[in-house]
This record gives sequence, structure tokens and C-alpha cells, in this order.
Amino acid sequence: MNHVPVLLDEVLHALEPRDGALYVDGTFGAGGYSRAILAAADCRVLGIDRDPNVRPVGEDLKQASGGRFVLVEAPFSEMQNVVEGAGGQTVDGIVLDLGVSSMQLDQAERGFSFSRPGPLDMRMSGAGPSAADAIAQLSERELADILYIYGDERKSRRVAAAIVRQRDAQPFETTDQLAEIVARAIGGKPGKTHPATRVFQALRIFINDEMGELVRALHAAEQILAPLGRIVVVTFHSLEDRIVKTFFRARAGLGAGGSRHLPEIEQGPEPSLRLLTRKAIEPSREEINVNPRARSARLRAAIRTDAPAWPEEHALFPTAPSLERLEVSS
Repeated sequence: MNHVPVLLDEVLHALEPRDGALYVDGTFGAGGYSRAILAAADCRVLGIDRDPNVRPVGEDLKQASGGRFVLVEAPFSEMQNVVEGAGGQTVDGIVLDLGVSSMQLDQAERGFSFSRPGPLDMRMSGAGPSAADAIAQLSERELADILYIYGDERKSRRVAAAIVRQRDAQPFETTDQLAEIVARAIGGKPGKTHPATRVFQALRIFINDEMGELVRALHAAEQILAPLGRIVVVTFHSLEDRIVKTFFRARAGLGAGGSRHLPEIEQGPEPSLRLLTRKAIEPSREEINVNPRARSARLRAAIRTDAPAWPEEHALFPTAPSLERLEVSS
């Protein structure tokens, strides 16, 4: 299955690529947004991705674009260092497409999906602790917190208890092992959505520190966007969307808005952003029919003002167990 960029027309409309400009595609993946940006204007694109498997795609696009594209292997939270390392200080636009790509889901050996049996991995970079390490080492309470906060799994405590009971008898090594135990714990009639969907999502977010990466990336974007530069973020998870909304609204001087998961952010300095969209843009019914992955997508966009960047704050997402306490298995 080929990766189809979600909300592509809407992303380009919000980004407004122009000749001579420099853009950052912070989640390069299969390169869909980068290709579209390069085709829309005689500009340059700096692609960032921590997945080493996308290198061949990046090399092909570099050749096809006549050198207007460069791929750097790094987390997108490090975009400021990446831009400075490429000889720049500011950029004219940034696009982020969060979550996991269909390209990653389709590779059983990556362990992102329960639809194909594979090792319980889920690491985007291939380094650090895996999902199997998390399952083996976290306490029952920690597992339940992760499943509830990152997966919004209402039966998180029941699932965590079932996982701990099973791992005492036999370690979890494969995706289908975990999916089977989760399905038994959650129960209910089979539906369109597999019972393990939220559990796999939560573990993937935890293992890759996706919420922390997002917060750090938003701060970095604020630092490197030139005045009138644009940032466009496509999310697929309600907590991701809430983080982006909170950050954008606060820096636009509009306050953060309430949430059961997120704290209020007090009015700050002079606005560093101006909202392009008051509400999130959602995919059309036609796009969802063609690409079901788009159904949960939300797009938010903002324009950088000439005000200084705000001091960093990190209370943009709820506290969950630390990834750093996990040991990497051999």
C-alpha cells in the first residue's frame, strides 16, 4: 500500500509555497508533502526523519529535484539544529504530519501493527527500548496510565492487569501475542476497530516519546520561523491536536482553552503567532472514502509574527511514566 499524504491540498493552501523560499518537512516519511511543495514553487525543502528506512526515498527526491531537496536523519524536535547545520538561521515554512505512516504499518518487522504478526518493536528510529521492553519492565499501574493517557483506553486497568498476568507466565515477543491478550481483556463484540487499536497506539506514542517530541518541535519551530513564515501541523490523535491547539492559541494571545488533560496557559508576552485557522480543518468525505487513514486527521496552521519567541514551557501534555527508566534488551 502506498502512503497517501493526508489533506495535501489543504496543507499546500495553508503553506503557500513560493519561489526562493526554504521549507522544512519535519516528518518526511514517503516524501508526499516534500514532492508537492517542490512542485508548487521553485523553492528548497529540508526533510527530516528519524527513520533510517526512508533514506532511499530521500536520495531519489534529491536527484529528481536537482538538489533542491536534502534529507537529514534526526528527530524533528531537533529542527533548529538541523537548519543551522545546513547553513540557515530561519525558514519560511514548516509542515508536520504526525503519527505513524502506512509505510511503517505495512512493514511487519517494525512491529507497529497487529494486522501482521511481527516482533513487538514499534521504534521509529530503531534505537532505544522497544515496546517489548516496556511490556516487560513497566509496572501494572504504569502500563495502565500509558494506555489511558496516550490511548484513551477506558479499560486500561483491566488490560494492564491481563498483560502483567500473562508476562509472568510467558514474555511478550510478538504483536499477535499482545493483540490476543488485549482482545480477551477488553471483550465485547467484534467491530470495525480491533480491540487492541488503542493499546498499540498508546505503546507506540510512549516508546517514541511522540508527545514530548511534538512539544519540543513546536518550540523549535517558533525559534526558526521567519516573520510571516507559516507552520502547518496535521494530527491524528486528540491529545496531539490539543497540544497544537493550546500552543497556537496561547502564542496568538487567545488563551489555551480548557481540557480535562491539559492545564490552562496564562496570557503571555506579545503574540508570536497569528492563527490561519480558528478551527481545525478536517478531511472531506471524498478524501476519507479514498483514504480511510484520513478520517481522524486535523489540520491547524499559523503565521509567525515579528515578536520574540516565548520562553519555553513544557506543561503541554499530561505526565506519563518516563521512557528513560527502561533498559534495552539484548
